[in-house]
Amino acid sequence: MAGVACGSGREGRASPPGSRKAVHNEEAMQRKCAFVPRAARWVLATAASLSVFAGAGAAHGQAYPVKPIRIIVPFAPGGATDILGRLVAQKLTEGLGQQAIVENRAGGGTVIGTDIVAKSPADGYTLLMTSTSTVTNPSLLRKLPFDTLRDLTAVTQLVSSPNVLVIHPSLPVKSVRELIALARAKPDQVTFGSGGNGTSTHLGGEILPLMAGVRMVHVPYKGAGPATIAVISGEISWQLVAILSVVPHIRSGRLRAIAVSSAQRASILPDVPPVADTLPGFEASPWTGVSAPAGTPKEVISRLQQVIAKGFTAPETRERLAQDGNEVVVSTPEQFDVFFRAQMEKWAKVIKDAGIRLE
Repeated sequence: MAGVACGSGREGRASPPGSRKAVHNEEAMQRKCAFVPRAARWVLATAASLSVFAGAGAAHGQAYPVKPIRIIVPFAPGGATDILGRLVAQKLTEGLGQQAIVENRAGGGTVIGTDIVAKSPADGYTLLMTSTSTVTNPSLLRKLPFDTLRDLTAVTQLVSSPNVLVIHPSLPVKSVRELIALARAKPDQVTFGSGGNGTSTHLGGEILPLMAGVRMVHVPYKGAGPATIAVISGEISWQLVAILSVVPHIRSGRLRAIAVSSAQRASILPDVPPVADTLPGFEASPWTGVSAPAGTPKEVISRLQQVIAKGFTAPETRERLAQDGNEVVVSTPEQFDVFFRAQMEKWAKVIKDAGIRLE
């Protein structure tokens, strides 16, 4: 930094050296030169203080989030995960004061959307709607363009969505115990349908015969709807399916509900017992959560979780979700991480034992 010059800035006639006037001028100049550095130091100190305050203000002004948040839904619009994703977007927009936008990136059994998030910057501006598919794909598919555990980090589980086991009323069973007994008496003759190979309804259906030690035959359909029609028509014996989609058929008597896939009774079907009453430990309920790219700052993850939890546990939101067959969970990031890893391990064993593989 250049020195500070002392002087009047004007040139005048010099006094003779040693004269009284020259001595007076020299003393005045020394006093002036001594003052200028002190003044300069005061100015610099003041400027530094102002810059500190300005920096703090800038940091405060840049507090997360400062731009829209993108929520990747790896399914087509209109499905259960998409609906929940839009609810998350609404709650984040309200709670953070910054717009959250849903982006549907379907394809590859959720692989395309998951890959986008796995390769996005870890800054909290790209989130992923995760589900049972997220933890089953590593075991179902031979190769993924990402490492699920390495490239994603947990934010929160949102809901658990119990399925219901429905049968055609003509089937001579009224409980899971009787269904198992029928399968034991008629190996490979009791059939169950699903929305397709590797779907949550398929994997949940596979657990039952595996735990019961009986042989049943899986019949995949192109969606849960066609499988439900097959049960109603008597083409297949039973199906695990989203509760909300079959409540009208249950109430009309076209289908008989004998159990739910959750560990406890579902609030939407309080009179239907869980499969676990017959097969202790049985739990095969689809779930939905939110994840972010690995390395996202913990304070950002915490902020996201807090806002989502507040929104999803609001009484009116909880009631709305319950009416759609969802049980609100909103776990902490740490709890969701433990759950996520346990789910991956659980379904890997089911997939291996059932010999399921998607190409």
